[in-house]
Amino acid sequence: MGHGDARLPIQREATPTELIARHGEDILASAGMDVERHCIQHGTTSVCAHSLAVTRACVRMAQATRLPVDERALVRGALLHDYFLYDWHVSDPSHRLHGFTHPGTACSNAVRDFGIGPVEQNMVRHHMFPLTPTPPTCREAVILCVADKVVATRETAQGIALKVEALAGRGRA
Repeated sequence: MGHGDARLPIQREATPTELIARHGEDILASAGMDVERHCIQHGTTSVCAHSLAVTRACVRMAQATRLPVDERALVRGALLHDYFLYDWHVSDPSHRLHGFTHPGTACSNAVRDFGIGPVEQNMVRHHMFPLTPTPPTCREAVILCVADKVVATRETAQGIALKVEALAGRGRA
């Protein structure tokens, strides 16, 4: 399915891994994703791993709801939603408002590196709603907004659990 194609429900037989390979191979092989593999997003999860988890969740949500979507745009927008290309945990004045500013940075980088279209741009720009004030305006962006929050919550909770376990282990020593 390419840009401008009709939206259709994603076939139930299609696995997220197959769709990511079909529509996102160039993204995953890019120098930008190499950067993302070395930047932490939530807990101990890299930005790249987070983006893959969110993409898998988007595909599963679209399949479960049977919503007609632009399959290619859904996969590419999800892979690129956090394509901001820096580690926001590093102390730097430009990272202070990361939660509010990274969608615009990610979108600019994705347009520059991959020429993403309007659906993907909507997805990337609006995935942080309601932290950012403008809501998503297409179904692919709504799916991404929900999937990102579910995955981010799980990753953050896992990171906290690891810290608690480490602290508990030190207390027994």
